[in-house]
Amino acid sequence: MKNTKMMVVGFVSAVTISIALSSSLLAKNNTPESSETSIEASRLQSLAKFTKVLGIVEQYNVDGLTVDQLIDKSLQGMLSNLDAHSTYMDKKSYDNLKTQTDGEFGGLGITVGMRDNALTVIAPIEGTPADKAGIKAGDIILKINDKSTLSMTIDDAVSLMRGTPKTPIDITIVRKGAADPIKVHIIREIITVESVYTRTIGGNILYIRVTSFDKKVAADVKKAIKKHGDKSKGIILDLRNNPGGLLDQAVDLTDLFVDEGIIVSQKGRNKADDVTYKATKSNTITNLPLVVLVNEGSASASEIVSGALQDLKRAVIVGEKTFGKGSVQVVMPITETEGIKLTVARYYLPSGRTIQAVGVTPDIEVISGEIKNHNKTFNIKEADLKEHLTSALEKENGGMVDVTEVNATNKTVITPEQMNKDIQLKEGVDIIKALIIVKGK
Repeated sequence: MKNTKMMVVGFVSAVTISIALSSSLLAKNNTPESSETSIEASRLQSLAKFTKVLGIVEQYNVDGLTVDQLIDKSLQGMLSNLDAHSTYMDKKSYDNLKTQTDGEFGGLGITVGMRDNALTVIAPIEGTPADKAGIKAGDIILKINDKSTLSMTIDDAVSLMRGTPKTPIDITIVRKGAADPIKVHIIREIITVESVYTRTIGGNILYIRVTSFDKKVAADVKKAIKKHGDKSKGIILDLRNNPGGLLDQAVDLTDLFVDEGIIVSQKGRNKADDVTYKATKSNTITNLPLVVLVNEGSASASEIVSGALQDLKRAVIVGEKTFGKGSVQVVMPITETEGIKLTVARYYLPSGRTIQAVGVTPDIEVISGEIKNHNKTFNIKEADLKEHLTSALEKENGGMVDVTEVNATNKTVITPEQMNKDIQLKEGVDIIKALIIVKGK
C-alpha cells in the first residue's frame, strides 16, 4: 500500500515538474502558438483547482449538498459576482422568465435594480398596485414578506414579488428621509399599462408622458406630434420614473427629433456585439423646442433618449440625475430548462460617455416637489368648503402630476393648478416658453 502511495506521489511530482518545465519553456517562447498553449494550460490548472475544491466541499460540508446542488450554487456565485445584472437561471428562474415574456402574470408594477448591492426600486409604473401603495423611485427593498433581500438576486426577488392576482404581499422598504423602515401592504394585479399619454399646456405646448418603452412607443409619440403639430410651439417629453424597455424604441423615439448623428452605440468584448445606431433625416418629424424631464427613476432606454438628446444639443434636460443602467444583457440557454443572463456590452452616448453606474446629469437640476403658496390669509367661502376639504385630503404624489388621475378628470389639458404641484414640470414649461420666444425672434 505504501508503495502504491509513493508511486502516486511520484507520478504527481513528475507531472508537477513537467508542468513547471513546460511553463518555463512557454515563458521563453512568445509565438502565438505558445501563447495559446499557455492559456490552455492555465485553464486546465484552474479547472483542476475548482474540481479539487468541489470534491472537498462535497465530502465535508455540513448540509450534505449533492454535486448538482453545489454546481448550481457555484454558477450562481460566478455570474452574480460579474455584475448586478448577470445571473444563472435554474429551471424555476428560467420558467419565470418565460412567463414574464410570453404569458400573463400577477405583479406589483415596479422595476428593480441593484444599487450599491441593495435591491432598489428604479420606478413604479403609473396606475399599478405599487404606484397606488406609494412605492417611490429610490426606495430600498429590505424584505419581501418575511424574507430578507440581502444577498438575494434580482431574479429571485422578482420571482417572490410576482404571483397570483388578488393575492397579498408585504414589502418592507427603507426610504431616504424616513427614520424607520416602512412596511407596505400590496395586492397583486395583472399589470397592463398604457405607455404614452399626451396633454396640452397653455394651448401651444404639447406634453408627452412615456411610462415605459414597449413596442408601440415611437409610433404613438409620432402620432401625437402629428396630431398636435399645427398648434404646438414646443414639446415637453416626460421620462420620469420610466424604467426603460426596448432599445429599438429608444432609438426610434430619439430619431423623431434629430436628423443626423449617432444616437447610441453598443460596445462589448466581441466585435460582433458592437453596434452603432444613427439618426436618419427621413424619420425626423419636428424641430420644435424640446424639454425632457428625468429623475432617479429614469433608467436604461430613458437614459439613452435623454442622454442622446443632451449630447446632440437637441433638448434641455430638466430634473434629477438618472439611475445609471447602461448595460446590455442577453439570455443564453445552456440546457432545455436552464440558462444564463449575461452582460455582453455597454451603451455609449454620442459623446462617447457611458451611462452605466453614472447616469445622465440634467442641464438644469430641479428637486421634485410642490410650489408652495405663501398667501398668509385664509379666506374661503362656504360654497368652496367641500371642494377645499376634498383637495386637502388628496394623497401626496411625490411632486409629480398624477397622470392617471388627470386621465380620469381631464383627457386634454394640464391645468396651472396641477403644474403647481409639480415644480419640475413647471420649470420645464417656463424653459419651453423662453425657447419659443427665442426661436420666434
